[in-house]
Amino acid sequence: MDIPTTIKQLYKQGIFSDLDIYFAQFILTLANSTNNEELLLSSVLVSHLTAQGHTCLDFTVWADQLFPPFSEPGMNTLHCPHLAPWLAALQSCNVVGSPGDYAPLILEQYRLYLYRYWDYEQQLVTQIRIRTHRQLIHVNYGILEAGLSHLFPDKNQSPTDKQQQAALTAVLHPFVVISGGPGTGKTATIIKILVLLLEQNLNLTIALAAPTGKSAARLQEIIGQTLPHLNCADHIKSAIPREAYTIHRLLSKQFISPSFLSDTAHLLPYDVVIIDEASLVDLALMTQLAQAIPPSSRWILVGDKDQLASVEAGTVLGDICEASCSSPSHFLQNQIVFLDKSYRFSENSGIESLAQAVNQGQADKALQILKAENYPQVNWYPLGIPGNLPIQLIETIVTAFQHGLAANQPEIILQQLEQIKILCATRWGSHGVVAINRRVEEALSKRGLIRTESTWYHGRPIIITRNDYTLKLFNGDIGIILRDAHSQQKLRAFFPRVEPGQYRCFWPNRLPEHETVYAMTIHKSQGSEFNQVLIILPHQLSPLFTREWLYTGITRARHSVSIWGDEKIFKAMVSRKMNRVSGLYEKLAQAD
Repeated sequence: MDIPTTIKQLYKQGIFSDLDIYFAQFILTLANSTNNEELLLSSVLVSHLTAQGHTCLDFTVWADQLFPPFSEPGMNTLHCPHLAPWLAALQSCNVVGSPGDYAPLILEQYRLYLYRYWDYEQQLVTQIRIRTHRQLIHVNYGILEAGLSHLFPDKNQSPTDKQQQAALTAVLHPFVVISGGPGTGKTATIIKILVLLLEQNLNLTIALAAPTGKSAARLQEIIGQTLPHLNCADHIKSAIPREAYTIHRLLSKQFISPSFLSDTAHLLPYDVVIIDEASLVDLALMTQLAQAIPPSSRWILVGDKDQLASVEAGTVLGDICEASCSSPSHFLQNQIVFLDKSYRFSENSGIESLAQAVNQGQADKALQILKAENYPQVNWYPLGIPGNLPIQLIETIVTAFQHGLAANQPEIILQQLEQIKILCATRWGSHGVVAINRRVEEALSKRGLIRTESTWYHGRPIIITRNDYTLKLFNGDIGIILRDAHSQQKLRAFFPRVEPGQYRCFWPNRLPEHETVYAMTIHKSQGSEFNQVLIILPHQLSPLFTREWLYTGITRARHSVSIWGDEKIFKAMVSRKMNRVSGLYEKLAQAD
């Protein structure tokens, strides 16, 4: 059948992709159907929504509703069918199966899945249940008590201390989730867990991993900085792993293939697998990871359930945490610990107060905090018409870079790059990363601080966008292009080392994929910290911009946050919670 006019129009307007249209046409061909409009619409929507991070199409959400829900003037919308006839039209299709069937699409109650995402959810729930129903691993409680005493000397008498509780839980259970906001000591807790486990068995094989090269390098860096001050025996310190992997590297990603060398038939050779920044792990990757970890091994997930979720489909960490609270006796309840005390911010910190208000959806309170004089760490600035950025915003960045560029010393400029960062919602648009980077470059060029005649210029800050394990440069690493006094003033790329004041340098043409980074997206900033954060709100709303987006941006700051935007858009974003549709929560809740 021909594609309906409304779907064609939404395709032309960039709502539906080529893949969405081709997939729908492929499904109709398989079904040998020429008049099933409900199947066509369902196929287009499930393809589109999966690309947007949902794992399925929930008919109770879209039945009798307009799509897209947020439309601009002049944009076309389509009206979805009523629930009962929509479901009935699909149930009679040979390409739509029930749970347990092998079919391109799976209809489970009121949710429609691409088969592989339905299977991912089933497999992950099975893997979690297998681990949570194992008997407790043998533990020497005398050694454990002594370990807790020297690792938590000031807290040993407090059974409510969450870090200690998390460490104890990780020793006693084969599957554990530790969730906490910035500054709650998640990484410090990981290190103490490693000490306690190695004190139980020095021969344990341990893997540390994270979803991105940047987050893996950050975990590795903090471990290196913490070890010298750790209160434990030297032979325990020596046994703590110094290297952290990306999950893809841990599983041995195959070249030009979606599969891994490690899987259910080729299990990972580790007794303990700890995953940091677990909120960034999507459903597909988490399931493949779970299948590759031996059922007899400990599996520990650490992250912030309130941060932005993965770019790909799923909200795995959030679903697991939410399911554990679904009933007082849920099988996961004793294996999940929420760290709730921030050691980074004081009790009256403006950043902490703002982050909490945003996270709780309190829009008016959040705006009051931004404008209050008694919270100097956070500030609100109105943003004018799109494309006309305030001079004050540009001057803030120019001033920040001016000192470092004048000094022409890599260590000074690299330190400066950690001081301040503009965070945007998107790459494109008048308030996007590309436009902001261009404006800052123009301002610096007018001051004579940089010369932008070529792609690589003296003073250009860059961010790596693809991992290079040979050079040990990872997605998210930030560096600077400078003339090197030791190489006849030729341009070199400088990146910081773990040791303060130290750096590495590379010829620019050796670098992996990279881009200019006066500004970066909030998604790209996850895992990073900056002294001063300047957040630029989008000039119009989108379903993607929610309180999680703001919370993540605010919590990248150590000392101060400035938000530039329109009050109506700010309040709308705080009031809106990310609502990715997934069946994982319900499957875990019902698995009790």
